[in-house]
Amino acid sequence: MMKKDVMKSLFKQKPRSPIDLVRYARELLVFVETNNEARENKREEKLIELGKTILEIRTVLFGNGAAEPNPDACVQITQEFFKEDTFRLLVIALPKLDLGGRLHSTHVIANLQRQRVNSQLLASQYLEKNLDLMDILIPGYDEGDIALTYGAITRECIRHQCVARYVLESDHMKKFFGYTQTPNFEIATDAFSTFKELLTRHKPTVAEFLSKNFDWFFQEYNSQLLESSSYITRRQGIKLLADMLLDRSNSAVMVRYVSSLHNLRILMNLLRDSNKSIQLETFHAFKLFVANQNKPPEIVSILVTNKTKLLRLLANIEKEDEQFQADKGQIINEIATLGS
Repeated sequence: MMKKDVMKSLFKQKPRSPIDLVRYARELLVFVETNNEARENKREEKLIELGKTILEIRTVLFGNGAAEPNPDACVQITQEFFKEDTFRLLVIALPKLDLGGRLHSTHVIANLQRQRVNSQLLASQYLEKNLDLMDILIPGYDEGDIALTYGAITRECIRHQCVARYVLESDHMKKFFGYTQTPNFEIATDAFSTFKELLTRHKPTVAEFLSKNFDWFFQEYNSQLLESSSYITRRQGIKLLADMLLDRSNSAVMVRYVSSLHNLRILMNLLRDSNKSIQLETFHAFKLFVANQNKPPEIVSILVTNKTKLLRLLANIEKEDEQFQADKGQIINEIATLGS
């Protein structure tokens, strides 16, 4: 062994403390962000070191398999991470990291969203002051490589109501209709997961958003998702619609939706879809039109006009579930007696 190697082994650097780990990661992140003119091999060296440091932070937060994470160490990392702009720097640096570095970073960020310090979520407090980070993360769906990483982090961030409200009230919501139909299947699926999370997690905020934006939102929802030529898009769209309409917190929105003749026609078309799964998911939304005790005259009229076809379609929708069978029997009976 050479003399230099002997010296290295004798004076091995002692493990960094949790606080020093975050500070060192911040130093590396600042270098990577600000030293664009640095020699290529120097930047590469710093990126490798950054990847190792993020993995060390992850190990502290999750444990190493042999030992559970130390709560005090987790608190120290959380406090230091949100003290300065480490979160922002990490988000900006993600495209420069390799796949392993991105994965470990996503795990660290996800863990930190849940860490409580004196019963407080520091992540929520930080993000409330840095909501513009969502303007970096969400457009990542247009960026290909980074889309899935940014998507996973976005879903972690919208666990916090302040972040979800910001996204719901932003122009990003209109763009989600495009993201969910991206030709790349993985990205489209991920975008739909985020879209669904936004529309189901924080119920009072969602109800407020849907009420305020009812016209444009459901016009886009119907045309882009329910009338899509893609079977997957139609199926995901009708299932999420039923979930939203059946949620008690959206009762006012549901009444408004099921009073529309245009919406009814779209759902009647979906009941005729060749795919059995789509027919079944459509039933859960369609039954609300029929069960509405204050059906507008034009809704009653179209149900009466199409009574025979509807009864035949409904008879062919099957599911081994007592509640479904009871609902189906009730809706069939309701339609059969209309206009009598």
